[in-house]
Amino acid sequence: MSEKFTGRCECGAITYEFSNAPEFVANCYCKDCQRSSGGVMASYFSVAQDDFKLLSGSPRSYPYVADSGNTLERNFCADCGARVFTDKLSGFPGQVFVMLGSMDAPESVKPPLMEIFTARRISWTKALDVPQHLARPDADPQATVGRLPGGCG
Repeated sequence: MSEKFTGRCECGAITYEFSNAPEFVANCYCKDCQRSSGGVMASYFSVAQDDFKLLSGSPRSYPYVADSGNTLERNFCADCGARVFTDKLSGFPGQVFVMLGSMDAPESVKPPLMEIFTARRISWTKALDVPQHLARPDADPQATVGRLPGGCG
């Protein structure tokens, strides 16, 4: 039997698990991640939707349209307000983006393999020694010339 990865919101009303270790882990500095996390960036990872299992709770969702035009839903606990995961990402079908800080054992996943939307990085934060991307790494680099990218969806 494989080991399960588990996590929860701050108050424990929402709990989840998944089985496969995440391959994609990132720090995102886009304005949407800054505002929705309340921090200078958000750390999250991708899990296949069919591997992610909600064990308890009824998350409240916030539908959002990113600057790219892609849609997503941020899911948080209606009791404690903690953002737990994002799903229904039109730009990443079949994936759930889980907030790294919601894990019971965040050290159990690999560290971020890239930082994205670094054009929005707060000046006093330091870059990790990983690839740095001004926007999404799959975006056309010319699309960000002359303007700062907004959201990562």
